[in-house]
Amino acid sequence: MDDELHERIRAVITDVPAGTVATYGDIAALSGAPSPRMVGRALAEDGHDLPWHRILRANGTPAPHLAHDQLERLRAEGVLADGQRIDLRKYRWRPEGDDEDGTSGLF
Repeated sequence: MDDELHERIRAVITDVPAGTVATYGDIAALSGAPSPRMVGRALAEDGHDLPWHRILRANGTPAPHLAHDQLERLRAEGVLADGQRIDLRKYRWRPEGDDEDGTSGLF
């Protein structure tokens, strides 16, 4: 992954506000990454200073090895899980310009 793409991924993750979540696919689409796996790779290699806990799998669940810590951090921000799943319809971040009903924009 080139440095420019890496920095775009970091910038988009930084923009996800407290109390909301995004999926790896959301971040990939917004940053121009070719796949959600690249977002996961960027977080694994250089995500310690980012709000990594706000990034979830497409089904609204955290990675199993991060689940406890991630769900605790989200709960502290007011994002509540049903079991280990976050309701993406309720908590998904919608960047400026996206309609709440999802009829336009990225989501």
